[in-house]
Amino acid sequence: NTCFFNVNRHINPTNVCVAHCKLCAFGRDPNAPGAYTFALEEIYQRAEQGMREGATEFHMVGGLHPDLPFEYFLDLMRGLKKRCPTVHLKAFTMVELDFFARRAKLSVEDTIQALKDAGMDSCPGGGAEIFAERAREIICDHKVSAERWLDIARKVHKSGLRSNATMLYGHVETAEERVDHLIRLRELQDETSGFQCFVPLAFHPANTQLTHLPAPTAMLDLRTISVARLMLDNFPHVKAYWIMIGAKTAQLGLNFGADDLDGTVVEETIVHMAGAQTPLGMTRAEIEHLIRDAGRDPVERDTLYRPVH
Repeated sequence: NTCFFNVNRHINPTNVCVAHCKLCAFGRDPNAPGAYTFALEEIYQRAEQGMREGATEFHMVGGLHPDLPFEYFLDLMRGLKKRCPTVHLKAFTMVELDFFARRAKLSVEDTIQALKDAGMDSCPGGGAEIFAERAREIICDHKVSAERWLDIARKVHKSGLRSNATMLYGHVETAEERVDHLIRLRELQDETSGFQCFVPLAFHPANTQLTHLPAPTAMLDLRTISVARLMLDNFPHVKAYWIMIGAKTAQLGLNFGADDLDGTVVEETIVHMAGAQTPLGMTRAEIEHLIRDAGRDPVERDTLYRPVH
Protein backbone atom coordinates (compact mmCIF):
# COMPACT_ATOMS: atom_id res chain seq x y z
CA ASN A 1 0.00 0.00 0.00
CA THR A 2 3.03 2.32 0.03
CA CYS A 3 3.66 4.96 -2.62
CA PHE A 4 6.93 6.86 -2.59
CA PHE A 5 7.67 10.45 -3.56
CA ASN A 6 10.51 12.86 -2.95
CA VAL A 7 11.14 16.59 -2.85
CA ASN A 8 13.46 17.29 -5.75
CA ARG A 9 14.56 20.07 -8.04
CA HIS A 10 15.65 19.75 -11.66
CA ILE A 11 18.79 21.56 -12.80
CA ASN A 12 19.69 21.62 -16.51
CA PRO A 13 23.09 23.36 -16.79
CA THR A 14 22.90 23.84 -20.58
CA ASN A 15 20.65 23.06 -23.51
CA VAL A 16 23.44 23.41 -26.08
CA CYS A 17 23.77 20.00 -27.70
CA VAL A 18 25.55 18.43 -30.67
CA ALA A 19 23.32 15.36 -30.89
CA HIS A 20 20.32 16.81 -32.82
CA CYS A 21 18.00 13.93 -31.91
CA LYS A 22 14.69 14.01 -33.74
CA LEU A 23 12.87 13.15 -30.51
CA CYS A 24 14.12 16.24 -28.67
CA ALA A 25 12.66 19.73 -28.23
CA PHE A 26 15.26 20.76 -25.65
CA GLY A 27 18.64 20.84 -27.45
CA ARG A 28 19.94 23.90 -29.31
CA ASP A 29 22.94 24.74 -31.47
CA PRO A 30 25.43 27.01 -29.67
CA ASN A 31 24.31 30.27 -31.31
CA ALA A 32 20.66 29.39 -31.86
CA PRO A 33 17.82 31.42 -30.31
CA GLY A 34 17.04 30.10 -26.87
CA ALA A 35 20.42 28.46 -26.33
CA TYR A 36 21.77 28.89 -22.80
CA THR A 37 24.57 27.78 -20.48
CA PHE A 38 24.33 28.73 -16.83
CA ALA A 39 27.28 30.14 -14.95
CA LEU A 40 28.13 27.94 -11.97
CA GLU A 41 27.24 30.67 -9.50
CA GLU A 42 23.75 30.91 -11.00
CA ILE A 43 23.27 27.16 -10.57
CA TYR A 44 24.46 27.36 -6.98
CA GLN A 45 21.89 30.06 -6.22
CA ARG A 46 19.05 27.96 -7.69
CA ALA A 47 20.27 24.94 -5.76
CA GLU A 48 20.46 26.79 -2.46
CA GLN A 49 16.90 27.99 -3.00
CA GLY A 50 15.86 24.38 -3.58
CA MET A 51 17.61 23.26 -0.40
CA ARG A 52 15.81 25.95 1.59
CA GLU A 53 12.54 24.59 0.19
CA GLY A 54 13.35 21.12 1.52
CA ALA A 55 14.80 19.41 -1.57
CA THR A 56 16.65 16.18 -0.84
CA GLU A 57 17.67 15.63 -4.48
CA PHE A 58 19.00 17.64 -7.40
CA HIS A 59 18.27 15.94 -10.72
CA MET A 60 20.85 17.20 -13.23
CA VAL A 61 20.97 16.46 -16.94
CA GLY A 62 21.73 18.66 -19.93
CA GLY A 63 22.87 18.92 -23.51
CA LEU A 64 26.13 17.63 -24.97
CA HIS A 65 27.90 21.00 -25.12
CA PRO A 66 30.84 20.95 -27.59
CA ASP A 67 32.88 23.59 -25.75
CA LEU A 68 32.29 23.09 -22.02
CA PRO A 69 35.34 21.45 -20.42
CA PHE A 70 34.96 18.43 -18.16
CA GLU A 71 36.26 20.62 -15.32
CA TYR A 72 33.02 22.65 -15.49
CA PHE A 73 31.04 19.57 -14.44
CA LEU A 74 33.56 18.57 -11.77
CA ASP A 75 33.40 22.10 -10.36
CA LEU A 76 29.59 21.91 -10.51
CA MET A 77 29.61 18.77 -8.34
CA ARG A 78 32.18 20.16 -5.91
CA GLY A 79 30.38 23.48 -5.55
CA LEU A 80 26.99 21.89 -4.94
CA LYS A 81 28.41 19.47 -2.38
CA LYS A 82 30.05 22.36 -0.55
CA ARG A 83 26.94 24.55 -0.51
CA CYS A 84 24.26 21.85 -0.21
CA PRO A 85 25.97 18.95 1.58
CA THR A 86 22.71 17.27 2.62
CA VAL A 87 21.26 17.09 -0.91
CA HIS A 88 21.76 13.99 -3.09
CA LEU A 89 23.31 14.75 -6.49
CA LYS A 90 21.64 12.54 -9.12
CA ALA A 91 23.51 13.67 -12.18
CA PHE A 92 24.37 12.82 -15.80
CA THR A 93 22.96 10.14 -18.06
CA MET A 94 25.01 7.37 -19.64
CA VAL A 95 25.02 9.46 -22.82
CA GLU A 96 26.58 12.41 -20.98
CA LEU A 97 29.16 10.19 -19.26
CA ASP A 98 30.21 8.83 -22.65
CA PHE A 99 30.49 12.38 -24.03
CA PHE A 100 32.52 13.60 -21.03
CA ALA A 101 34.91 10.66 -21.36
CA ARG A 102 35.54 11.32 -25.05
CA ARG A 103 35.94 15.08 -24.52
CA ALA A 104 38.36 14.62 -21.60
CA LYS A 105 40.18 11.68 -23.27
CA LEU A 106 39.54 9.51 -20.21
CA SER A 107 38.19 6.01 -19.81
CA VAL A 108 34.55 5.81 -18.79
CA GLU A 109 35.67 4.26 -15.49
CA ASP A 110 38.00 7.18 -14.74
CA THR A 111 35.29 9.67 -15.76
CA ILE A 112 32.79 8.10 -13.36
CA GLN A 113 35.36 8.00 -10.57
CA ALA A 114 36.30 11.66 -11.05
CA LEU A 115 32.65 12.72 -10.85
CA LYS A 116 32.08 10.45 -7.88
CA ASP A 117 35.08 11.97 -6.09
CA ALA A 118 33.68 15.44 -6.86
CA GLY A 119 30.31 14.59 -5.29
CA MET A 120 28.08 12.73 -7.78
CA ASP A 121 25.90 10.35 -5.75
CA SER A 122 23.94 8.46 -8.41
CA CYS A 123 22.86 8.67 -12.06
CA PRO A 124 19.45 9.18 -13.66
CA GLY A 125 18.21 6.73 -16.27
CA GLY A 126 17.72 9.00 -19.27
CA GLY A 127 19.15 8.58 -22.76
CA ALA A 128 18.20 4.92 -23.08
CA GLU A 129 15.23 5.88 -25.31
CA ILE A 130 14.46 2.52 -26.98
CA PHE A 131 17.24 -0.03 -27.44
CA ALA A 132 16.13 -1.38 -30.84
CA GLU A 133 18.55 -0.10 -33.49
CA ARG A 134 15.77 0.23 -36.09
CA ALA A 135 13.98 2.77 -33.94
CA ARG A 136 17.16 4.48 -32.71
CA GLU A 137 18.20 5.24 -36.27
CA ILE A 138 14.95 7.17 -36.71
CA ILE A 139 14.68 9.05 -33.40
CA CYS A 140 18.25 9.46 -32.09
CA ASP A 141 20.78 8.32 -34.67
CA HIS A 142 23.64 10.37 -33.15
CA LYS A 143 23.27 8.94 -29.65
CA VAL A 144 25.34 6.13 -28.17
CA SER A 145 24.24 2.63 -29.13
CA ALA A 146 22.09 0.48 -26.88
CA GLU A 147 25.09 -1.72 -26.12
CA ARG A 148 27.17 1.32 -25.14
CA TRP A 149 24.40 2.67 -22.89
CA LEU A 150 24.09 -0.67 -21.11
CA ASP A 151 27.85 -1.04 -20.75
CA ILE A 152 28.22 2.42 -19.19
CA ALA A 153 25.36 1.62 -16.80
CA ARG A 154 27.24 -1.56 -15.90
CA LYS A 155 30.35 0.52 -15.14
CA VAL A 156 28.33 2.99 -13.02
CA HIS A 157 27.00 0.10 -10.95
CA LYS A 158 30.45 -1.48 -10.60
CA SER A 159 31.72 1.85 -9.25
CA GLY A 160 29.28 1.46 -6.37
CA LEU A 161 26.71 3.99 -7.59
CA ARG A 162 23.06 3.27 -8.26
CA SER A 163 21.10 4.49 -11.27
CA ASN A 164 17.61 4.47 -12.68
CA ALA A 165 16.57 3.09 -16.05
CA THR A 166 14.13 4.51 -18.57
CA MET A 167 12.30 3.60 -21.76
CA LEU A 168 10.82 6.16 -24.14
CA TYR A 169 7.62 4.79 -25.65
CA GLY A 170 4.80 5.92 -27.91
CA HIS A 171 6.80 7.06 -30.97
CA VAL A 172 7.96 4.72 -33.79
CA GLU A 173 8.74 1.65 -31.70
CA THR A 174 6.77 -1.60 -31.82
CA ALA A 175 5.42 -3.59 -28.88
CA GLU A 176 8.11 -6.21 -29.58
CA GLU A 177 10.81 -3.54 -29.34
CA ARG A 178 9.46 -2.41 -25.98
CA VAL A 179 9.61 -5.97 -24.70
CA ASP A 180 13.17 -6.34 -26.03
CA HIS A 181 14.13 -3.17 -24.14
CA LEU A 182 12.70 -4.49 -20.87
CA ILE A 183 14.45 -7.84 -21.31
CA ARG A 184 17.83 -6.17 -21.81
CA LEU A 185 17.33 -4.07 -18.68
CA ARG A 186 16.28 -7.14 -16.71
CA GLU A 187 19.37 -9.06 -17.85
CA LEU A 188 21.72 -6.26 -16.78
CA GLN A 189 19.91 -5.97 -13.44
CA ASP A 190 20.43 -9.71 -12.90
CA GLU A 191 24.14 -9.03 -13.39
CA THR A 192 24.63 -5.83 -11.33
CA SER A 193 21.55 -5.20 -9.14
CA GLY A 194 22.38 -1.52 -9.66
CA PHE A 195 19.06 -0.20 -10.98
CA GLN A 196 16.74 1.03 -8.28
CA CYS A 197 13.79 2.25 -10.33
CA PHE A 198 12.35 1.88 -13.82
CA VAL A 199 10.83 5.04 -15.28
CA PRO A 200 8.59 4.69 -18.36
CA LEU A 201 8.76 7.94 -20.34
CA ALA A 202 5.84 8.89 -22.58
CA PHE A 203 6.95 10.53 -25.83
CA HIS A 204 5.89 14.15 -26.33
CA PRO A 205 6.04 15.10 -30.03
CA ALA A 206 5.40 18.86 -29.90
CA ASN A 207 8.32 21.05 -31.05
CA THR A 208 10.35 18.00 -32.13
CA GLN A 209 11.11 16.72 -35.63
CA LEU A 210 8.45 14.05 -35.04
CA THR A 211 5.44 16.32 -34.64
CA HIS A 212 3.49 14.23 -37.17
CA LEU A 213 3.25 11.43 -34.60
CA PRO A 214 0.31 11.25 -32.17
CA ALA A 215 1.07 11.42 -28.46
CA PRO A 216 0.65 8.23 -26.41
CA THR A 217 -2.78 7.66 -24.90
CA ALA A 218 -3.54 7.03 -21.23
CA MET A 219 -4.28 3.41 -22.15
CA LEU A 220 -0.73 2.96 -23.47
CA ASP A 221 0.67 4.73 -20.40
CA LEU A 222 -1.08 2.29 -18.06
CA ARG A 223 -0.29 -0.78 -20.17
CA THR A 224 3.39 0.18 -20.21
CA ILE A 225 3.49 0.53 -16.43
CA SER A 226 1.73 -2.81 -16.03
CA VAL A 227 3.95 -4.74 -18.43
CA ALA A 228 7.06 -3.19 -16.89
CA ARG A 229 6.00 -4.23 -13.39
CA LEU A 230 5.32 -7.79 -14.57
CA MET A 231 8.53 -8.18 -16.57
CA LEU A 232 11.01 -6.33 -14.37
CA ASP A 233 10.75 -8.74 -11.47
CA ASN A 234 14.21 -7.70 -10.25
CA PHE A 235 13.54 -3.94 -10.17
CA PRO A 236 12.43 -2.81 -6.72
CA HIS A 237 10.42 0.18 -7.99
CA VAL A 238 8.42 1.32 -11.03
CA LYS A 239 7.57 4.98 -11.40
CA ALA A 240 4.44 6.68 -12.71
CA TYR A 241 6.15 9.90 -13.77
CA TRP A 242 3.39 12.48 -13.35
CA ILE A 243 5.29 15.22 -15.18
CA MET A 244 5.00 13.19 -18.43
CA ILE A 245 1.67 11.40 -18.17
CA GLY A 246 -0.24 13.90 -16.03
CA ALA A 247 -1.13 13.73 -12.38
CA LYS A 248 -4.45 11.94 -12.88
CA THR A 249 -3.06 9.17 -15.10
CA ALA A 250 -0.10 8.80 -12.74
CA GLN A 251 -2.53 8.41 -9.86
CA LEU A 252 -4.28 5.64 -11.79
CA GLY A 253 -0.87 4.09 -12.44
CA LEU A 254 -0.65 3.26 -8.73
CA ASN A 255 -3.32 0.62 -9.45
CA PHE A 256 -1.39 -0.66 -12.48
CA GLY A 257 1.95 -1.56 -10.90
CA ALA A 258 3.65 1.72 -10.01
CA ASP A 259 4.75 2.49 -6.44
CA ASP A 260 6.38 5.91 -6.99
CA LEU A 261 5.19 9.24 -8.42
CA ASP A 262 8.66 10.85 -8.60
CA GLY A 263 8.60 14.15 -6.73
CA THR A 264 7.90 17.85 -6.64
CA VAL A 265 10.04 18.24 -9.81
CA VAL A 266 10.60 21.99 -9.52
CA GLU A 267 11.70 23.67 -12.77
CA GLU A 268 11.44 20.70 -15.13
CA THR A 269 12.03 22.05 -18.65
CA ILE A 270 12.93 19.19 -21.02
CA VAL A 271 9.46 17.64 -21.23
CA HIS A 272 7.68 20.98 -21.11
CA MET A 273 9.63 22.20 -24.12
CA ALA A 274 8.16 19.20 -25.95
CA GLY A 275 4.63 20.29 -25.15
CA ALA A 276 3.84 18.84 -21.72
CA GLN A 277 0.83 20.57 -20.18
CA THR A 278 1.55 19.47 -16.62
CA PRO A 279 2.54 22.03 -13.96
CA LEU A 280 6.20 23.00 -13.60
CA GLY A 281 6.13 21.59 -10.08
CA MET A 282 3.86 20.13 -7.45
CA THR A 283 3.80 20.69 -3.71
CA ARG A 284 4.35 18.00 -1.13
CA ALA A 285 0.73 18.41 -0.01
CA GLU A 286 -0.60 17.97 -3.56
CA ILE A 287 1.38 14.75 -4.07
CA GLU A 288 0.29 13.36 -0.72
CA HIS A 289 -3.35 14.10 -1.58
CA LEU A 290 -3.05 12.23 -4.91
CA ILE A 291 -1.52 9.23 -3.17
CA ARG A 292 -4.03 9.07 -0.33
CA ASP A 293 -6.95 9.49 -2.71
CA ALA A 294 -5.67 6.44 -4.61
CA GLY A 295 -5.82 4.42 -1.40
CA ARG A 296 -2.06 4.36 -0.82
CA ASP A 297 0.12 5.51 2.06
CA PRO A 298 2.46 8.35 1.01
CA VAL A 299 6.08 7.96 2.09
CA GLU A 300 8.55 10.76 1.42
CA ARG A 301 11.86 9.17 0.42
CA ASP A 302 15.37 10.19 -0.44
CA THR A 303 16.92 9.19 -3.78
CA LEU A 304 17.91 5.76 -2.41
CA TYR A 305 14.36 5.07 -1.16
CA ARG A 306 15.11 5.62 2.50
CA PRO A 307 12.19 7.27 4.33
CA VAL A 308 12.64 10.96 5.10
CA HIS A 309 11.23 11.97 8.47
